[in-house]
Amino acid sequence: MSLLTSLARLRALDEGIAQPIATVRHCHLSARPMVFIPLKLSGEAAAPLAAMLGTDRAEPRLLVVTQPRNRDLRFAWTAELAGLLLPYIQSFLRETETVERKNADPYERALDAPQLIVPNQAGVAFTRLLGRSTRFRRADGPYPVPTGVPLLGRWLTWFAERAGYPGSSLTIAASEELGRHWASGQSGLEDANLAALLGWITDGPSDDAEDPLIWPPAGPVTDPGFDAEVLAPAIEKGSAERVTEALRTQLEPTWRLMWQAIDLLGGLPEGASVAQRWEQDRSSFSGLAAQIEDGSPPQARHDGAIAAAARLARMERAQAAYEVQRAYDDPLVMAEYRLTGEAFAGEVMETEPENFEGEGRSRKLRPLVVVKTDDPVRLPPGAALGTPQRRGQGAQLVEANDGLVTLKITKGMGRGKTPTPGAVPEVGERVCYTSLTDDFQGAPSLPDAEATPWTHGGPPQEYRPTDEDAREEWS
Repeated sequence: MSLLTSLARLRALDEGIAQPIATVRHCHLSARPMVFIPLKLSGEAAAPLAAMLGTDRAEPRLLVVTQPRNRDLRFAWTAELAGLLLPYIQSFLRETETVERKNADPYERALDAPQLIVPNQAGVAFTRLLGRSTRFRRADGPYPVPTGVPLLGRWLTWFAERAGYPGSSLTIAASEELGRHWASGQSGLEDANLAALLGWITDGPSDDAEDPLIWPPAGPVTDPGFDAEVLAPAIEKGSAERVTEALRTQLEPTWRLMWQAIDLLGGLPEGASVAQRWEQDRSSFSGLAAQIEDGSPPQARHDGAIAAAARLARMERAQAAYEVQRAYDDPLVMAEYRLTGEAFAGEVMETEPENFEGEGRSRKLRPLVVVKTDDPVRLPPGAALGTPQRRGQGAQLVEANDGLVTLKITKGMGRGKTPTPGAVPEVGERVCYTSLTDDFQGAPSLPDAEATPWTHGGPPQEYRPTDEDAREEWS
């Protein structure tokens, strides 16, 4: 937890209401998100009990496994889920655009992509397990399942994987995303309680938020008291109607909370970098759709050594870029780096727009800017700098002394003998410069999968689905 977030939590505790720790929304919010609230059977990892889902807050769909220990009913439930989710996913494939790529063939990218919103990280984990337990199934042969179940498993696996990709908005855990934008006066563990967190953000803490009779758990685990006193007797009596109504009472309060969370996030302006990250999400969505159309097998259970290293490198680059983009988009996030000396803000005191370095053909335009700042500057001379006010512009620290920072602009001011209008800050302008940059980082040089050394298991065998895949236990 950062220093400013800790301070915001203390202030929230003192004032009795959550404090904003962001001025913009750092995630994409779809105009038609799919809210998905799953419940699972207590004591089992991925045995579905019920789900409430839909794209219209006024028309939630309730799916229930009336006898959750019956495996046939479980897969019938999953087929119902596929009947709702797959048409939603496929509706985004109707409109595409052609994307040209340097040194690669163009490809078709969907103009929009589906978005799954679950209550919490536990909901993401359940989605991952549900995908794993269904994507290897087949509609024919041993252990057959209804058509659509294996395809649903592939998409659920993809949604869960994208939830862990830094900056991705394809799968959003509501409690976690709210926690990125507001700091409550409770612990991070308590923030996983969606009712409690929303209470802090809207009206302040309330004892009612922790009462499971008023606000049942947001899933996928149900309240033990409800299990023992309501659910178990209804299941034992074989009353499908009683089971359904009991589970409806557990899901409807969370359904209302989920749309309240969406409204809160939607009330914030979207950060400048969000659209770029959503393009990457749309590319990922289009890529999996193309693989499925080409008849590729489902995602393997485990990556090989080379694939795992490549995935880790991609996620590390994405995490670094996401942190920089959030800081550039949001002054409150940038304030964290100003405290550590990795950024500074201040007023422009002097400029020398037509300063040159070098002689002859090597003579280059290097405007100088002097900034007065009260921030600590812990950057060495020569440090490369960027600025949120002029993205794409590069600068270099010349010296920092007694609150005066001299820097020279090295790129982003045009190719002429004078800077392009607006490229050099004006005297009196408020500016911010930082050593944080999201410059392109190339992928690491990794061997081909066939060259995997024996220390890492040797070349992996090509994955081919078999009937044995369907033997995987549901839980």
